[in-house]
Amino acid sequence: MSRVEPWSVMKFSFVVSLVCFIVLFVAIAVIYTILSTLGVFDALTELITSLTESEDEELQVDPETWFSPARVLGYTGLVGALNIILITALATVASMLYNLAADLVGGIDITLSESE
Repeated sequence: MSRVEPWSVMKFSFVVSLVCFIVLFVAIAVIYTILSTLGVFDALTELITSLTESEDEELQVDPETWFSPARVLGYTGLVGALNIILITALATVASMLYNLAADLVGGIDITLSESE
């Protein structure tokens, strides 16, 4: 293999990273639903509230908003979108670097044989 087309690598890596994003988002949504149903977030909210209780009005902590579905899934979407951009860009740059290295050394020899 002496050349890899960067445009096709970019398209392929975009599709793969998009599928991984969808899998990640669905997995986080399912895990969040299970933990919410089990009452984990309610217990964490009570624990944090009891630990940070004070008479000081300036130190008001609201852990209930930390574990809201919109916030958790919003951050998941943000991280997933960044992953899509980074994976696509890095794969494209890697294909260009491979092409440069293949021009210098001749690429990779691949031998295919038929199985009997």
